[in-house]
Amino acid sequence: MAEWGDLVAYIRQEYRVVRDDPDEIRIRLIFGDEPDTEQRAQIMVIAREILDQREDWVQIATPFARHDEVDLLDVLTEVGHSTVVGGLAVMGDHLVLRHSLPLINLDINEFIDPLELVAGAAELLEQQFTGRDDY
Repeated sequence: MAEWGDLVAYIRQEYRVVRDDPDEIRIRLIFGDEPDTEQRAQIMVIAREILDQREDWVQIATPFARHDEVDLLDVLTEVGHSTVVGGLAVMGDHLVLRHSLPLINLDINEFIDPLELVAGAAELLEQQFTGRDDY
């Protein structure tokens, strides 16, 4: 899988798409399918980025809190201790966990694993720092 269109076709087939634009697709991942667990969701933004006007990259991002509602030092400390992939960024009013991958020669597992890790980590951060399920 080395083309944006191929990745988008795979995402459309495998995930619940909530928004579909030419260079961005959003999906909803559901957590807590077990009967005794509260079901929660995480919106994932997958976007095509062009690095240096020549290389296609895929950015996986998901918001988990508003930056003015949490202690940023506490969030950064937690991310430093518990997150394997992804970096923390402020985008607009939101804190997002995001990760980027080069599209060229991308195997599907190189996309799925980071997608699930970023989603799971953001879901835990959202639950820990806001106690809500807004994103």
